[in-house]
Amino acid sequence: MSIFSHSAYDKHEQVAFYQDAKSGLKAIIAVHNTNLGPSLGGCRMWPYADDGEALNDVLRLSRGMTYKSAMAGLKLGGGKSVIIGDPRKDKTPELLRAMGDFINTLGGRYITAEDSGTSVADMEIIGERSRYVSGVVHGSEHGGDPSPSTAYGVFVGLKAAAEHRWGRTDLNGLKVSLQGVGNVGFRLARLLKEAGAELYITDIFQDNIDRAVDELGATAVGADEIFDLDADLFAPCALGAVLNDDTIARLKVGAIAGAANNQLAEERHAEVLRDRGVLYAPDYVINAGGIIDVYFQQQGSYDPAQVQEHIETIGTTLQEVFQRAEESGETTAHVADRVAEERFGHEDAVKKTDTEAA
Repeated sequence: MSIFSHSAYDKHEQVAFYQDAKSGLKAIIAVHNTNLGPSLGGCRMWPYADDGEALNDVLRLSRGMTYKSAMAGLKLGGGKSVIIGDPRKDKTPELLRAMGDFINTLGGRYITAEDSGTSVADMEIIGERSRYVSGVVHGSEHGGDPSPSTAYGVFVGLKAAAEHRWGRTDLNGLKVSLQGVGNVGFRLARLLKEAGAELYITDIFQDNIDRAVDELGATAVGADEIFDLDADLFAPCALGAVLNDDTIARLKVGAIAGAANNQLAEERHAEVLRDRGVLYAPDYVINAGGIIDVYFQQQGSYDPAQVQEHIETIGTTLQEVFQRAEESGETTAHVADRVAEERFGHEDAVKKTDTEAA
C-alpha cells in the first residue's frame, strides 16, 4: 500500500498505523498540517471494506480538518483518526483504551475528539490513557458533545446559502432534503423544523428515521430516492463522496449545504455543480461549528455566548466565498481552498504570493 503516491496524499506530515492484538484495534492516524497549531480531528469508527478504504478516508478527512480550522480562524492544524470496525459490534473499553495508547505515540501532534461511530463517553475512556483528547470537558452546556454546535453552524450556513441564492433571510416554507439524521443531522432537522422548513429525510438506520418522523413530523424517503426529490436545498449529513456524476445529474435543488465531510466525490464535481447553477457551500466551511466548540473547550473557560458568536461567523465567511466565486467565475470550493491555503501557509499559496509579489 503506497502512501506518497496515493491520490489523497497531500504533503501529509505523518501517517501512522497501529494494531493491538489483545483488544482487536486496527487504526490509522493522519496528521496533515501543523503550521497553525497541533492537529485536531475526530476519531471515526467505521466498518470499512478494506484497509485502502480506511486510508483514503483518513487522508481526505485530515486534510479537510486543516482547511476547516484555517477557515474557522482557529490556531489549529488538521488531523484525523479512523478505527476499522463496526461501532455497534466491535467497540469495547479495551479497544478504546488501546486507541489512547496509539494517540500517545504521536506525542501531542494529534488531538482527538468524537466523530462518526464514537461518542463523548468513548472519548472519556480514551482519555483514561491519553490527555490528547478533546470534547470531554463538562464546562459546556452539552457536556463536551460538539454535535449541537456543528448542527447550529450548518443551520447558519443554510440560511446564508438561501440568502445568496434567493435573497431571502428565512427558511420558512423551503423544502429541505436531508440525508442522515444521526447526532448532527437530527439536531439540524430540529432547527430547520423550528424555522418552518419542510423536511424530507433518509438514513441507513431505521431508528434514526423513526425518531425524525415521530418527533419532527419529517417525511421519510428511500436512501436512493433522496436524490430525486424536487426540493430547494439538499443537506448531506452522512458520509462523504455523495456528490458524484450520477447524484448531481439527479438533484433538483438550488443549493447544497450540509454537515458531511468531503461531500464531493472528486474536485471536478464543484465545476459540475457550478455549471448546473447549483450553489455549493464548501463542506469544511459550513460544518466547522463542532471544531469551534472543541477549540473553546480547550481554552479553559467556556462561554456559550462567545462560542455562538464565533459559530455565526460561518455565515459571514460563506457569504464572502459565495460573492468572490460569483465575481470571479471560480467554484465556491476553489475560492474556499485558496483562502484557507493563504491562512495556513500551503506551499502552493506561498509560491503564488511570491510570484505575484515579484
